[in-house]
Amino acid sequence: MQSGSFFYIAFVYLAAAVVMVPLAKRFGLGSVLGYLLAGLIIGPEVLGLVGEERQEIMHFAEFGVVMMLFVIGLELEPSVLWRLRINILGMGGVQVVATTLVFFTIGLAFGLPWKAAIAVGLLLSLSSTAIILQTLQEKGLIRTPAGQSSFAVLLFQDIAVIPILALFPLLADASFVQPVADDAPFEQQGWMNTLLGIGAIAAIIVGGKYLVRPIFHAVAKTKLRELFTATALLLVIAIELVTSSVGLSPALGAFLGGVVLANSEYRHELESDIEPFKGLLLGTFFISIGASINLGFVAEQPIFILSAVLGVMLIKGMILFAIGRAFRMGIDQNSTFAFALCQMGEFAFVLLTFASRYGIFPEELSGLLLVITALSMALTPLFFLVNEKMVQPRITAALAKDIAPDVIEEKNPVIIAGFGRFGSVVGRLLKAKDVGTTVLDNDADRVELLRKLGLKVYYGDASRLDLLQAAGAKEAKLLIIALDDPEQTLRLVEEAQKHFPHLALLVRATDRPDAYDLLSMGVKHVYRETLDTSLRMGADAMQMLGFRAYNARNIAQKFYEHDEKALRDLADTWADRNLYISAARERIAELEQLLRADGFDNDLNFDKEWDSDSLREDVLKGTFK
Repeated sequence: MQSGSFFYIAFVYLAAAVVMVPLAKRFGLGSVLGYLLAGLIIGPEVLGLVGEERQEIMHFAEFGVVMMLFVIGLELEPSVLWRLRINILGMGGVQVVATTLVFFTIGLAFGLPWKAAIAVGLLLSLSSTAIILQTLQEKGLIRTPAGQSSFAVLLFQDIAVIPILALFPLLADASFVQPVADDAPFEQQGWMNTLLGIGAIAAIIVGGKYLVRPIFHAVAKTKLRELFTATALLLVIAIELVTSSVGLSPALGAFLGGVVLANSEYRHELESDIEPFKGLLLGTFFISIGASINLGFVAEQPIFILSAVLGVMLIKGMILFAIGRAFRMGIDQNSTFAFALCQMGEFAFVLLTFASRYGIFPEELSGLLLVITALSMALTPLFFLVNEKMVQPRITAALAKDIAPDVIEEKNPVIIAGFGRFGSVVGRLLKAKDVGTTVLDNDADRVELLRKLGLKVYYGDASRLDLLQAAGAKEAKLLIIALDDPEQTLRLVEEAQKHFPHLALLVRATDRPDAYDLLSMGVKHVYRETLDTSLRMGADAMQMLGFRAYNARNIAQKFYEHDEKALRDLADTWADRNLYISAARERIAELEQLLRADGFDNDLNFDKEWDSDSLREDVLKGTFK
């Protein structure tokens, strides 16, 4: 097998991903870092399984970034994008300008010519759209204020690429002459790129609104899934070719194309067809970045290189944090925002090529910036972990100390700890029957919102002994624990059992392992949050398929009783994985036999007049005799 053949390269890339990504996920490192490590290992600096072709593969795999922005655009209706305009123009504009000015000043201080210093500042002002958005989506942060702000800034950066590309030829050394490449017929000098870019954007918007829908309608009428997929790929490739030919960021063009089609009836079909290609190409792109890291160059002067990388990320992080504060972002969200955007972006690879073409700065500086770009992108997932595991818990603890717990003057028979989606339902039910409850919650924003809604909720950490005493735990009868954090739940259970043994504990469990932890602590009343809802849905499904309402509810009740008993019986075997699996399989088989043996009516053609719902409908219609 030839080492440079297509199938060999595909095999190496896929094998590296299949091995490294699950390992990275297993250790909580995330898929992006897994891809980067896979590329580093197969690259020329370690195993040497891939060589110079990795650069060509990276350019091809950048199409995954284009697809990702297209899919994100499909999920953002124009009205949502309009609501983000302040963050896009405000935060994004300030970030690019402020970062450029700071690094321009630093460049001058290190003796760079002013044109080279401007180019370096512009390069360092950009961040990695691919890594940030992939990581934010993976961690479920894309809808948070930090995620929305990060997305807005990245979008502005993609827009800023247009004038940056137009500006680079003007920064060229006067003695340096570089002819336009023969394979770039649309490449223009100066601000002509900007005019062509605006024209391309207009063409994408008009075409998406008036031409694409009729085309997809005609293709959909053929009822050939593969043809629809081919058309979807053709659309994204066409956008990439148009935007690349005029010096516009293909990712920005694809995003605008997605936004135009966000209200289309073909939105979900487009998303599902493109998603597999997007994921595979993005993974290939990340592997290529990992393979491009020049460890030999780093080994020559490791302290200087690492200091430069961390210095760039620290300075960018400080600028981003200051911007977040100026736009009144909460300190916890601001921290995530700063950690997310502090690296350099993949478009820096393109800009470095332009800088070399026009002789803006020396090759040595270009090589250094290339290494800084790759290493900063590789370190981004680790920065996310540092923020998640070390910074955010300390911020939460500090905020809890700064906000004094409310003074609780009432004493009620029931204390509810946690008033989110679970505890609020319990609390409203008890309040409706005039049962006195004292509600505690440690989310200040939630407490403020609930009070505006007219609900009496006290702020404070329920696992603190002094707050439990203030809430009347000595006089109360029940403590309902509905906290979102399983670890905090266990701490509260321990405090309550130790200091208030008379309290009956009714505890929410997020899943089965969480329930086993609570049972091992001696908690008798454990409530798995999805069990009842799942069974109710199953019973409704059986009714819709023709089962009698009574039988459907009876089956669900039998299932519930058996599963609750099995939960407690299996709790002792949870520590031994093999023993647990064996015992669990026996319980599953028992349940199936039980439900079959009870003789439930599975005939779908039963007389519906015996169904209570049917009788009720007949009475309401006046047709029952």
